[in-house]
Amino acid sequence: MSPQRRAQKTRERILKAAEQCFARDGYDATGVAAICEQAGVTKGAFYHHFPSKQALFLALLQAWLGQLDAGMEALRAGAPTIPHGLLHMAGLTRIIFSEASGRLPVFLEFWNQASHDRDVWQATVAPYRRYRDWFAGIVRTGVAEGSLRPVDPDAAALAIVALAVGMLLQGLLDPDGANWGQAMHDGMAMLLEGLAASSQPAAES
Repeated sequence: MSPQRRAQKTRERILKAAEQCFARDGYDATGVAAICEQAGVTKGAFYHHFPSKQALFLALLQAWLGQLDAGMEALRAGAPTIPHGLLHMAGLTRIIFSEASGRLPVFLEFWNQASHDRDVWQATVAPYRRYRDWFAGIVRTGVAEGSLRPVDPDAAALAIVALAVGMLLQGLLDPDGANWGQAMHDGMAMLLEGLAASSQPAAES
């Protein structure tokens, strides 16, 4: 195995170990030593790949978001209209709730701590801003194709992201309170009722 590949495998092992430790013990209670023990690496190896526990968590966050981005892009590309694409993206919530059940509490812990560090806070806020811009672009496309009525794309994007984040937080606080994947789907359908052009019926799943 080449040195580059060996280094990559070590990095992947650290990331996997950190995810396991964070899910089991929480972000605050997990130290670098515990991650190293779980991964079977030295602290020197850890700090060779990550300057801090925060940097490691941000790397995990980017990896998780990358998976989400790929799924949403695929659904958008395969949808006949923008409303259909948005409704299908809402269906991803079922997968997010199932895969992120152990991650969401860790996110809250990390964001609470990151609020005291401006640089880290900016890094955690960046994905929300990126998704707002991304959805604003989708709304502009829907208006241009005639499937959405003329609306402020930025305001519509804020509403879409607020719906998604609100459902995720409710699912975290009250996991048995509803079928949150279905609730997200239904909420998006209602939002699309207001966004759809008058000549366009709301998309159906």
